[in-house]
Amino acid sequence: MQKVAISFDKVEVRFNLNEKSEPTSVYFKEAKDANKLIEEFMLLANRKVAQFIGKQKPTKPFIYRVHDNPNEDKLIALNGIISRFGHKLDFKDKKSISASLNKLLEDVKGKKEQNLVDTLAIRSMSKAIYTTNNIGHYGLAFDYYSHFTSPIRRYPDVMVHRLLQHYLDGGASPKAEVYEEKCKHSSDMEYLASSAERDSIKYMQIKFMQDHQDQEFVGVISGVTEWGIYVEIIENKCEGMVRIRDIKGDYYIFDEKEYAIVGERTNTTYQLGDEVVVMVKNTDLVKRHLDFSLIGKNE
Repeated sequence: MQKVAISFDKVEVRFNLNEKSEPTSVYFKEAKDANKLIEEFMLLANRKVAQFIGKQKPTKPFIYRVHDNPNEDKLIALNGIISRFGHKLDFKDKKSISASLNKLLEDVKGKKEQNLVDTLAIRSMSKAIYTTNNIGHYGLAFDYYSHFTSPIRRYPDVMVHRLLQHYLDGGASPKAEVYEEKCKHSSDMEYLASSAERDSIKYMQIKFMQDHQDQEFVGVISGVTEWGIYVEIIENKCEGMVRIRDIKGDYYIFDEKEYAIVGERTNTTYQLGDEVVVMVKNTDLVKRHLDFSLIGKNE
């Protein structure tokens, strides 16, 4: 952290299920100190193994876990959004960006905009991938990093174990291209797995909301588009859409610069980060889509 690693503690959504595997309630999983302690040991083991191989001369092919610098355009867009909540990023240099990102993530903890800001900050980051070309890990602020600690779950760890043993036994360097191909495959499969996990959570959220169609919920506007506003319910993190054409009482226009929709006649504004009250209108498990009806602002 002193070298300005970025600390993402995004809230994980979990479900209590009944005997039919249907969601009965939602809870949030957060990392406790014991989890963080184990994580530190894992990071240290991963880094030490990567350093041990990576610093050898001549260089030997190895499986690195790398993370490129964030996308500047996305960071500028993030800065535009967080400025509405009184936060800002410092673009002076690489270290300033990381330090101000950490300050942002710390400042929003427990606030209504936390999940929105956490999500947008993560989206501004590059994707971490496996490769034989070591460019370091931006998020962890490590020059050398690999995945070594979980052979029970990840194939890249198994490759790292095998290569490490091979080099300790005095083996010759294998062809880097062969391992680069395996790295690309592993990165692709990881992306598929994380997409499946996201989809399964979304599926369960919609299934849960199907049983709460007559209930009013307080949510935060998490996205604004020309066809509607996205609302994330505070108590369970379920996100759905209120379509502009369904909002009664006025004709609403999308204001791209203000991340808002504005009523032509009444000038009523619904802006990113506003708290609103919604009810479930439609649920579609196949498309994993949730439609809300807007009751009004949460005054």
